[in-house]
Amino acid sequence: MPARPQLRLGTRASPLARWQAEWVAARLTELGIKVELVPITTQGDVKSQPLGQIGGQGLFTKELQRALLDDQIDLAVHSLKDLPTAIVEGLALAAVPKRESTADVLVASVAARIEDLPQAARVGTGSLRRKAQLLHLRPDLRVEDIRGNVETRLKKLDDGHFEAIVLAEAGLIRLGLAGRIASIIPRAVMLPAVGQGALGIETRGADSTTRQLISPLNHEATQQAVAAERSLLLTLRGGCLAPVGAIGRIENGRLRLDAVVLSGDGAKRAFASGDARPSEAAALGQQVAQSLIDQGAAEMIASSRASERDVSPP
Repeated sequence: MPARPQLRLGTRASPLARWQAEWVAARLTELGIKVELVPITTQGDVKSQPLGQIGGQGLFTKELQRALLDDQIDLAVHSLKDLPTAIVEGLALAAVPKRESTADVLVASVAARIEDLPQAARVGTGSLRRKAQLLHLRPDLRVEDIRGNVETRLKKLDDGHFEAIVLAEAGLIRLGLAGRIASIIPRAVMLPAVGQGALGIETRGADSTTRQLISPLNHEATQQAVAAERSLLLTLRGGCLAPVGAIGRIENGRLRLDAVVLSGDGAKRAFASGDARPSEAAALGQQVAQSLIDQGAAEMIASSRASERDVSPP
C-alpha cells in the first residue's frame, strides 16, 4: 500500500489565519493527504502602526512566500485580499476554494446602521478603502485607525475606544463571532476589497505534485470572480491597501464585475461595471479598470497614497 502524501502548510499565528490553515488542512486530510502546519511570523503581525506605515502591500504574505521559495513549506494559505496582485517569480496561485461572504459589516451597540450612528461618531477600521467609503456616506464621522486581530479590535470597541468598527463578515463567521454583527453594509454603500472572503492557496510554480494534490479544493466560479477583481487591481496599480473596492460574481452564466475607486477623504468617487464570459476574467478586469482610469482613478489612488505617507506614526 503506497504511503499517504504529506504536505507542509505555512500559517500565520493569528486566530483567523490558523482557522484558514486548519480548514485547508482538514479538506486535504479528507482527500487522504497528511498535513503539517508550520507557523510563520509576518511583518503584518506587528500591531503598533497603521498598515500603510509599516511597508505597504504584502505585509501578511511576504514571509510565507519566502518560506515557499526556500522550500521550508509546500503551500501557504492567504486571505486573498492580502495577497498582492504582482506575480512572484517561482510561485503560483494554485487553488481558490469556494468563497465565504464578501460583505463588510458594522459592529456597534449604539446604532444598527452607518446612517444611524451619532454625529461625529468614532469608527475604527484599518482599511483606507473602508474609511473612504464611510466618509463618502458620512463625512462627519471620525474614522480612526485600528490594528490587531479580530478579537483585539472587538475588545477596543467594547472598552469604549470607538462607537463602531467595520470588519469583514467572513472573518466573524469563521471565528464564530457572527452574533456581534449589527448589520451587513449594503454594496451600494461599501464594495468589498479585491478577493475579500476568499482564500488563496499558493505553491511553488514548478511543484506540479503539490498543485495536483490541492486541485480538488479549487472552486471555479470563485476563481474566475477573483481573477477579474485582481486583474482590475493590477491594471489600476492600486495595491491591496488602496481605496479600491470590487466584487465579481457569476450571474446567469456571465461574469459581472462592479468596482469603485475613491479619494482618501471620500470626497471623490468613480464607479464602473461590466460583464463578460467567465473565461475572459482578466480582460474584464482590465476593461472595468480602464473605465475607472478614464474617470480619474489613478489620480485618486496617488493622492490617497500621498496623504497616508504624510500621517505621522502614533
